[in-house]
Amino acid sequence: MSFVAKGRIPGEELTNDFSDVPPDLAIEVVSPEDRVRDVYDRIGEYLQVGVPLVWVVDPEQRAAAVYRSVTDVRRVGSEDFLDGEAVVPGFRCRLAEVID
Repeated sequence: MSFVAKGRIPGEELTNDFSDVPPDLAIEVVSPEDRVRDVYDRIGEYLQVGVPLVWVVDPEQRAAAVYRSVTDVRRVGSEDFLDGEAVVPGFRCRLAEVID
């Protein structure tokens, strides 16, 4: 899942095609079939193309990780908050609300 802020898509025209505009927020939900290496590869790809904020939500572990870079990572427990920070100002929710 991803979020692109209003005003970042040229002409504000939404299409069914992939955009060249990297999202402001990418959210990766880990499934039981996902290989850890594949998840890390996708995180690296998001960050490499300029996504400033990546959330990796693991419902099975009831936890998430917030990436701003490959070295700037914050762990989030189920009672902690996911925060949109400056990327999605005003968005904040307890992780438990998303995974329950």
